[in-house]
Amino acid sequence: KQKSAAEILTRILPRHPAHPGVAHYVIHSYDYPALAALALPAARTYAKIAPGSPHALHMPSHIFTRLGLWDESIGSNLAAAEKARRFLTVTKPGAAAFDELHAIDYLVYAHVQIGEDAKAKALVDKLAAVDGQAIDNANFAAAYAFAAVPARYTLERRKWADAAKLTLRPANFDWKPYAYAEANLHYARAIGAARSGDLNTAKSAVDRLEEIRKELAAQKNTYWAEQTEIQRTASQAWLAQAAGLKDEALRLMRLAADREDKTEKHPVTPGPIIPARELLADMLLENGHPAEALAEMERVLAVSPRRFSGTLLAARAAEAAGDARKAQSHYRELLALAGKTKERPELEQARAFVGK
Repeated sequence: KQKSAAEILTRILPRHPAHPGVAHYVIHSYDYPALAALALPAARTYAKIAPGSPHALHMPSHIFTRLGLWDESIGSNLAAAEKARRFLTVTKPGAAAFDELHAIDYLVYAHVQIGEDAKAKALVDKLAAVDGQAIDNANFAAAYAFAAVPARYTLERRKWADAAKLTLRPANFDWKPYAYAEANLHYARAIGAARSGDLNTAKSAVDRLEEIRKELAAQKNTYWAEQTEIQRTASQAWLAQAAGLKDEALRLMRLAADREDKTEKHPVTPGPIIPARELLADMLLENGHPAEALAEMERVLAVSPRRFSGTLLAARAAEAAGDARKAQSHYRELLALAGKTKERPELEQARAFVGK
């Protein structure tokens, strides 16, 4: 259906190049890994068509994120956030714009992929200071940003103990309608706690994920119930790993990765908090299976290219497997991703390997 829609829209776009709706739905129709490159022309012109709309300024970043074009995604979302803030100074002074919160979700995702942790942290702190009762539109995009941003920021940087300590904020936000957004934070707590040895916190977070899954199933919200079940299964896998049950851990982690592969991301999100198959590759490497870890990580990068943590894992797995050519390639990609930043200690490992 998406391909059929895109076929119609791409015939219309040359005849109506300034029509914002056409560009908008071209992007939605092609917002899938295998198709994303086809939407680049629409993505790069959309902001010029409707420069007064925060959402129009943000929408191209759906495609930029799919293709790992992080600098373009950052530019797109900085513009969207600024426009949203300006609009509210006139229409609702003192309020926080949900469009800005949504843009921050994509901005943090992009900044951590190129090692710009300080810029990501400033946005995490900004989000944490928002009053949950002072949002222009307390909708799903806002709720998702509140929970996903701190979860993503800790897990992408492999700060497991920090992830274990996360709390749901803002405390005065009405989370009840958005349990599927809340699940992201408990997922980060579960993974972080399991990987830092805090098994009681991990078990508590897994229990909360199961409660949320049951709530969503009772509401017939099958998509988000499945996403929460994937997160719960991955969390159980790392609990098993922490308990020394390596075979069971890998079985559960493979199950979570296979289930995630059969679903598609929701249009509001830049992607899963951390790809389940990337966690599988990490576990395989930790358990002494570097060649398998490399194969799994390269599957992830084919769908979600130019991810910092994924590229690092691929490089480490290749090095451990004795594949110097692939290790060199992935370490070079990591250094290219990070540019001149020196914020990540892992880059020293990459520079040392490439230097050899």
